[in-house]
Amino acid sequence: MSEYSAPIDDMLFVLEHVADLGELATSERFAHADLETAAALLDEAGRFMSAELAPLNATGDQQGLDYNDGVITHPDGFADAYRKFVDSGWNAMGFDPDYGGGGMPWCIGLAVQEMLTAANMAFSLCPLLTQGAIDALTHHADETLQQTYLPKMISGQWSGTMNLTEPHAGSDVGALTSRAVPQPDGSYLIWGTKIFITYGEHELASNIIHLVLARTPDSPPGTRGISLFLVPKYLVNPDGSLGERNDLRAVSTEHKIGIHASPTCVMSYGDNEGAVGYLVGAECGGMRAMFTMMNNARLSVGLQGLALTERAYQQAREYALTRRQGRAIGAELPPGESSPIVDHADVRRMLLTMRANAEAMRCVMYLNAAAIDRSIVATDPDERRLADELTAILTPISKGWGTDLGVEMTSLGVQVHGGMGYIEETGAAQHWRDSRIAPIYEGTNGIQAADLAFRKLPLGGGEAMARLIGDMGSMAATLAARDSADLAAIGAALSDGTTAMGEAAMWLGGQLSGAPNDVAAGSSPFMRLAGVVVGGWLLARSAHTAAELLAQQGLTAEQARDAASTGSNTGTSPQFLADKIATARFYADQILPTARGLVPAVTGGAELFYAIPAERL
Repeated sequence: MSEYSAPIDDMLFVLEHVADLGELATSERFAHADLETAAALLDEAGRFMSAELAPLNATGDQQGLDYNDGVITHPDGFADAYRKFVDSGWNAMGFDPDYGGGGMPWCIGLAVQEMLTAANMAFSLCPLLTQGAIDALTHHADETLQQTYLPKMISGQWSGTMNLTEPHAGSDVGALTSRAVPQPDGSYLIWGTKIFITYGEHELASNIIHLVLARTPDSPPGTRGISLFLVPKYLVNPDGSLGERNDLRAVSTEHKIGIHASPTCVMSYGDNEGAVGYLVGAECGGMRAMFTMMNNARLSVGLQGLALTERAYQQAREYALTRRQGRAIGAELPPGESSPIVDHADVRRMLLTMRANAEAMRCVMYLNAAAIDRSIVATDPDERRLADELTAILTPISKGWGTDLGVEMTSLGVQVHGGMGYIEETGAAQHWRDSRIAPIYEGTNGIQAADLAFRKLPLGGGEAMARLIGDMGSMAATLAARDSADLAAIGAALSDGTTAMGEAAMWLGGQLSGAPNDVAAGSSPFMRLAGVVVGGWLLARSAHTAAELLAQQGLTAEQARDAASTGSNTGTSPQFLADKIATARFYADQILPTARGLVPAVTGGAELFYAIPAERL
């Protein structure tokens, strides 16, 4: 398996010119998060993830986990790497300084999380789940619980989990039956079984803080009767030290297609006297609290599609540069010598497809994170509302479109390797296998598509989506008027994609009240269409910015492209900026046109979905 090198130049370009980190740093809360600080932080994070975590990726995949009577042990090197991860402060970077966090904006934290996930996805899931649990406790727990648990969870000494799914319920959370019985001291005793609990048991952290959904006595049926409870693996004494083991255990860990070094547990609560838990938020308010955690996690899961695409792209690129086979058209080679496969047009198509989609995803997801940051620091209510609405629209796109692409792009990485990609020793298949879970957990992508179509499309009476489509149309018009052939072509493709998205959105909006099953049938292709167009919009913005930066150096994009093989390739060099424009042009020519082709699938309705009776499917 190839080494991983964080794409720091592109990360910083997106943070500066798409997420607008400079504007965020003008707020009091993020005044310390200027671009220079971000660059130093990302540089150090890149070194750490590449040196400490990336080498364990293949080891973890090959060795897997050891389960012995409820005790789960990680592969060689993981415990030491986790200790270094915690000691270096990476777990705490984006959290509240009052509890020991670094107070960085989420958009910077997401960039570091991209590196972490690309380096070692199985490892990354432990801090990811902890991060979500911290977010839920920060927003919903009382001060006593926050003071007791947040500092050590933020540091990473203690990890966190999310316990929703039960064997009989699946994604239907409202069907859960776990019980929580109040006790005289204000605590609760919990009984129940949960499945698919990521990092439900492990030896990396000294305590595991489970957030568990359960029902209190006489609670109403469905999701309205669900409460959220904090259930620690070890009870915590008044002085903060660890006490006795709670009545919970991992019954098993699943044998999965990928992420072999990430424990996915069946958890049993209350085999004996009942597991001690503490109410988080209001009774019967569990879904509200849990959605805080899940929305945080959905962007992070979407990021997995980006991170594994980047990792697979880097490996495929290196292989294509060194593997020789056949003679490329027009190659001038001595008799009997083969071309590196990177010189073949179809290999270039695959590599550029991976690269362009990775850059588009990075733009969408960093902008998503920055919108979350703006919703926190905005003092004007209208600004906060606009940031919240953008977050609401981008989150299902980030999760659904991003993870679908992750599977497709890592599969392309296998294809670039040819037959060697189908052999485990090359490591190409691991990225593909690891990526396959991401469209499933944290709400399957069908659920994300339904959320986008049924809930986010009509936000503000449809004004939020109309505003986004209008912004994209304005950028298309700006580029179409440029005298650069590349920029004009990008603008024309974006204009058509934006028009297609508007047509699809209008049709879905018109069916919401009278034909909801038609909306359900069109929701998945609409999510794909929206991801393709929003990604194209942000790459178009990037190309526009790159052209402006080149103009400041006295160069056109065409002149910079001619010079692209000379000099250093840093984030402000002509070479980098020329490549940014070329990547956006490739996306506009090869990927954006698929948006128009998705409109019939969005607007086709559900009738044909039911033309064959279920028993004859």
